[in-house]
Amino acid sequence: MPEDRDALLQHYRDTRRTLLDAIEGLSHDALTERTLDGWSVKDHLAHLALWDDLRAAEVARISAGYDSACRITAEQVAAFNALSTEARWDLSLDQVRWEFATSRQRLLDAIAAATPRGLDTSLYGEAGLHSGHEEEHTAWITRWRAARGE
Repeated sequence: MPEDRDALLQHYRDTRRTLLDAIEGLSHDALTERTLDGWSVKDHLAHLALWDDLRAAEVARISAGYDSACRITAEQVAAFNALSTEARWDLSLDQVRWEFATSRQRLLDAIAAATPRGLDTSLYGEAGLHSGHEEEHTAWITRWRAARGE
């Protein structure tokens, strides 16, 4: 089933705005301390940036007529997430903020340029096309802030 391009773009703009609202006002120390189930907010942002890049590549790939390269199992996703998150732990907060912003723009650009085939949700693997991934992370961050009394 093809996604509506405008609705999909709005979804990704809205979820980003909601996440940015959830981290508004956090200090450098709060963003980088690993007290959010072993991750920092920065780690969550780096993780989401990676998945935005993967999703943008999938949109371009499928729009070009090729198959998804993200057909992996839940166990493989968990292993990939653990490895990729740990590999990005030492990135500076400034770099993660840049990655977070530019990866989302790459995704928006890929969706804006997608062919009808590229908007066909049935052709996507784990990276998906319409994702609630960022909403999950926003909920974790929101609960973490509430537990801290912020």
